[in-house]
Amino acid sequence: MNRYMELNFQVERLQDIAVVNCSGRMVRGAALDQFRRRIEQLLEQLERVRVLVLDVSEVEQLDAAGLGTLLLVRRWATQRSAKVKLVNPPFFFRRLLEATHLTPMFEISSLKEAICILRANECPPRYAVA
Repeated sequence: MNRYMELNFQVERLQDIAVVNCSGRMVRGAALDQFRRRIEQLLEQLERVRVLVLDVSEVEQLDAAGLGTLLLVRRWATQRSAKVKLVNPPFFFRRLLEATHLTPMFEISSLKEAICILRANECPPRYAVA
């Protein structure tokens, strides 16, 4: 398999927010196993992660193992009182979540909403209008 097609990810921390940029194929294999181990380490660190932002906008393929990993990451985060946000999933990614009835399991955000999370003090609060 070509290395450029494997899952690549980069983790950045900003206080209690972790941003994971993912690209390539989120499918069964060594790269997905490495991703799972890195996220587990991240969530087990002493400095608490309040929000885990997964930017999946550049993910090109997703299989059952990838979905399972996302569910596992969500469970780990929930156990540690952290939120998981999927940012800008491609159309096929959203369709797969819908087909498997997993859409309600994840908070799906646009890039703009994710930036507001990172710049909490700069974004205006949203108010419900009755």
